[in-house]
Amino acid sequence: MKVLLVGANGQIGQKLTELLGKSDKHSVRAMVRKPEQAQNLEKLGAETVKADLEGSVEELAQAAKGCDAIVFTAGSGGSTGHDKTLLIDLDGAAKMVEAAQQAGIDRFVMVSALQAHNRENWNEQLKPYYAAKHYADKILEQSGLTYTIVRPGGLVDEPGTGRIQAGRDLERGTIPREDVARTVYAVLDEKQAFNRGFDLLSGDSAIEEVLSNL
Repeated sequence: MKVLLVGANGQIGQKLTELLGKSDKHSVRAMVRKPEQAQNLEKLGAETVKADLEGSVEELAQAAKGCDAIVFTAGSGGSTGHDKTLLIDLDGAAKMVEAAQQAGIDRFVMVSALQAHNRENWNEQLKPYYAAKHYADKILEQSGLTYTIVRPGGLVDEPGTGRIQAGRDLERGTIPREDVARTVYAVLDEKQAFNRGFDLLSGDSAIEEVLSNL
C-alpha cells in the first residue's frame, strides 16, 4: 500500500515516515510544504511531494495521485492562532478528504484528539482546536471513504512501549508519539479498525491485539 502522509514533518509524522520507509508491505510519499523539509524525510525512506494544505483541492489531489491511502497527521501547532487552527486542522483536513475522493483513494486515516467526538469533555482552553478536530472527523465519517480516526491523549516524547489501550470514551492520559505512529501504521490494513474511531492511551496490551479486538 502506498501512503500519502500529510504532516510528515511533524513529530508523529517523522516517526511514521520511518516505519513506512522500512516496511516490506507499505511505501510512503511524504507531503512537504517547504523544499528544505524533503531531505530529512527522504533519508527516512520517503518519496516526497510539495503541496500546501492552504492550497487548492486540485493541488492536493495531484499530490495524492497514485497512492492507495492517505494518513492525516497535520496540525497547526500550539504557537499559532485560531485562524491557522481553522485553516489547517479543519479546512486542510476537509480538503484532503475531497482530494482523496478526486484521486480515487478510498482509505483515509485521521489523527485527531482524545474525546474530540464528545463536546462535554473538551478542554475549556482548547475549545477552538477541539471544534476543528470534531468537525474534520465528522466530514471524514460522512465522506463515504473507508476511514479510521485515531484520537490520542496527551503526547509525550518518551520511548514507545508498543502497549496501548483503545476505546470510545477513555479517561484523560498520555501516550508516547512513537506509539501513536505505531498504532497508525498498524490500522492501515486492520479491517477491525475500518470505519471506526477510537481514543488512544498508553496501556497494558500489545497494539495488534488491541486493534484486532476493537
